[in-house]
Order: sequence, then C-alpha cells, then structure tokens
Amino acid sequence: MALGPRLDLRQSQSLVMTPQLQQAIRLLALSNIEIEAFIGEELERNPLLELGGDDNGGDIQLGGVDAVFDAPAAPPSDGEPIGSDELIGAGMGEIDRPLDMDLNGEVFHHDSVSDCPERVTGEASGGLDGALSMNDIATGGGADSDGWEDSLEYDLSLREHLHAQAGIVLSGVQLFIGRHLIELIDENGYLRGDLLQVSHQLGVPLAEVEAALAAVQTLEPTGVGARDLAECLALQAKEADRYDPCMARLIDNLELLARGALPQLKRICRVDDEDLADMIAELRQYDPKPGSRFGGSSIEAVVPDLFVVEREGKWVIEINSATLPRLLVNRSYAVSLTGGRHDAKSKAWLGECLAEANWLVKALDQRQRTIIKVASEIVKQQEGFFRNGVTHLRPLTLRSVADAIEMHESTVSRVTSHKYLSCARGLFELKYFFTSAIQSTDGGDAVSASAVKSHIKALIDEEDAKNILSDDQLVDMLKERGFDIARRTVAKYREALGLGSSVQRRRQKKLQGAR
Repeated sequence: MALGPRLDLRQSQSLVMTPQLQQAIRLLALSNIEIEAFIGEELERNPLLELGGDDNGGDIQLGGVDAVFDAPAAPPSDGEPIGSDELIGAGMGEIDRPLDMDLNGEVFHHDSVSDCPERVTGEASGGLDGALSMNDIATGGGADSDGWEDSLEYDLSLREHLHAQAGIVLSGVQLFIGRHLIELIDENGYLRGDLLQVSHQLGVPLAEVEAALAAVQTLEPTGVGARDLAECLALQAKEADRYDPCMARLIDNLELLARGALPQLKRICRVDDEDLADMIAELRQYDPKPGSRFGGSSIEAVVPDLFVVEREGKWVIEINSATLPRLLVNRSYAVSLTGGRHDAKSKAWLGECLAEANWLVKALDQRQRTIIKVASEIVKQQEGFFRNGVTHLRPLTLRSVADAIEMHESTVSRVTSHKYLSCARGLFELKYFFTSAIQSTDGGDAVSASAVKSHIKALIDEEDAKNILSDDQLVDMLKERGFDIARRTVAKYREALGLGSSVQRRRQKKLQGAR
C-alpha cells in the first residue's frame, strides 16, 4: 500500500450539547431568586421580552405553575397579540419552532395537578391532587395582609452605632483616638488591637489611649470594647452595680466556673451555696457577645421555591410564583419591526432575538415542570416526615428518585440544589430529604441518619442530671429502639447536633443546679 496524502469522507455520530441545552441545564440549578435576576438581565438584553401583568392575553408567558397552565389562550381578535400565523406571514415562522424535547412526552409529562387541572383523579400521582392559590400561601390570607418585609427596619452596624455615640460623648483628641479604637472592635464587640501599638501609630501617650478606651467602654451596648470575656462581664457587672469583691473574684476565675469546681469557687469567693448560686445566675444574664445584636452585614432571608400543603388528606405542591416574574414574548412588536425597512443584518438580529425569547420562555416552563416532578416524588417518598416528623424520615438517594421519575441522577442533583421547600413543619432545603441509611436491628426497613439524630437528641434531653448517659449507654438504648449503630457513629451524630460529651453535660447540669 503506497503511502501518500488522501482525502476521505466519513460519517459518524456523536452527542453534542448545544449552547441552548447547556443553558437549560444551568437554569435547573438556579433558585427562583437567581432566576429572577437572570430574567432581569435578559429583559435588558432582548427587546422582545417584557414582564406581564395579570392580563395574560394570548402571549406566551411564564409565571407560577397555576398561572401558566390554568389560563386558556384567548381567541384571536383585532388588537390582540400576534400569533404564529402572523409570524409565518411575515416570513418568521421558522424561529417560532418549539424546543427539541417534547414537553408533553413521557419525560416532561404533566406531573402536577396545576399543570392539568382536569386530571384531578387521585391516582398515579402519589396523592398529589387538588388546587392551591399561591396568593393565599404567600400572603397568609387575603390581599390586604402585610408581608413580613413590612416589619423590617434598617439595622445599624455596631461600628456605625458606636461612631454615632462617640460623636456626642467624646471630643477633641479623645474623639480622634476613640474613633480609631472603634475601628478595631470586631462584630462581637471585643477590641482586637494592642493599646501600645495604637499609641505608637497615633503618636500619643499610652495613658491617653487607655483613657479613650475607658470612654469607649461607657458606650452602648454595655461590655463593648472589652479585651477578653472577663473584662466584658466585669463591665456589665459594674453597670448593674453588682461588681463587689466576691463577683470580682468569680469573674477572675471563670476557668474554674467552666469546670464546675463549685467548692473551690466558694472558698475563693468566700460565699455560701446560696450566694454563689445567685452570682452564677447573675452572670448568666450578661451578654458574652454584646456586639452580636447589631447587623454587621446584610442577611438575606431564605425564600422558599416550593410550597407543600395538605388539602383533604392529599398533598399539593406549587411553585412560588411570588418570586418568579411573568415573562411575555411581544410578538406584536416583532411583527411591527419586521414590516419596516431594515437591512439583512437587522432582520437577522431581530429573528435571533425572537428565537431566543421563545426558547427562554419554553425552557423556563420546562424547568418548572421538572422541579415539580422531582418535588412530587420526594414528597411521595417522605410522606411519613410530612405527617409525623423527622423520626419518620426515610433513607433516600438521588438515584432512587431519578429511577422513579425516569430522569438522570445529575438532573435530580441540579434540581435539588439551592432550592427550599416550605411546609407545615418549616422551611427545608430539598437536599435535606436525602439521607444515608442506618440498618435496623430487627431486620426491618432501614432508617435515615436524621431520624437517628432525632432519637439521640431526645434521649439526651430526657436524661437525668444525676445519671448522665455515656455514648455506650446511648448505643444500648438505640439498639432497644431498633437502631444498629456503632459508638463512634453516636459520637459523630452527637457532635453534629452540638451536644457535648457526658463529662461536659454533667458539668453543665451541675452548674444549672447551682442556680
């Protein structure tokens, strides 16, 4: 066979993710709040997209699930939005094509009663039937109900609060030094700087820096500007006029108090049991972090993406339409622009904008259907949790949900990321419902790790102060309840719950008994 250059023509098949498909996958992982920001950017970029009101007309729209699928399209009449026929007449019918995937197919079927209100049958949907008004859930009643946002007030940061007071209380050089010290105070109210170093930086005597610090420590909240916990508690005791020699000795020996060495503290403070108990109770009323009550940074409330409500013994799942704006494709504007005199480049750009607008609306519609489908399966699998609480939480994996709804595991993972579900038991991230399994001792069904944690917490909460349970005792008691779990696992779950060891809990109970 002779060697030489050749030109061959071959055919091959390969899977390629188009840019639109990649963006559709990214949309799945976004929460409703992030989708709202994404829509805002698209509105600025695409002139054919606009936000719609309650009057839907005949345009394509995106809103709450109930709004999208319950509103029928109005018959065509004069003055109404332009439909597909007018686009075809204008030579732009090709860009009105649907997505490659069939939304009515098996993968994206009508998985919620909101998608198809005529399919309220109570079968094949896992009991997820009924209808729900999102306005009633979001507002908690009628349209006149005030939201929780109305009760929020602007929170000053700790430093802003201190600077405002310093401008009134201090003056001259002391004000200059005091403002510098305020900048060294952390969010908990403690001074994180060395006074000698401050003295060298500002070029002032150390005595003036100490005097300025003493003035800063008189500001509200009481205890701010302290250099350690003992000084913070001492400032609060002085403000309460309880800083006598006995209290001073107690504050100077906080490490003994932490260890529960009450007999030794009685000797040091020279008090009896009653006085010591009264002093400990007084210390418990003080704030060890006086600056934490002020807002140092903006904290955003978690907004649920889904609502789960029980109606007549059945579960109803709805998308939170309050955080999802209605998106319209202004076809009338598109046709009016097409009718003018434009060059080929302008017409191509206009056609691209209309194609992207149609795709975005349909992609967001597809996203909602997928989220509802995944959430419906989660509620179906964890119905015991929604009815009876965390002790009935079942082990659940992404693969089991993906197999049940015939989707890929990565799709379920994206859908459950950064999304929150609101129900009668509180607000939970969708990832919360996926827990590992703990084998049952009687050979029955496995239980979730969250359920085991709940039992551990209940056992520790009910323990007697004179009989603190060790981890080995917790293992035996959990086995009696049907949970086969090792001691190291009990210790890991206990620490994850923020519960101390038996020694730490015994010391804490002893201190509480001394109050």
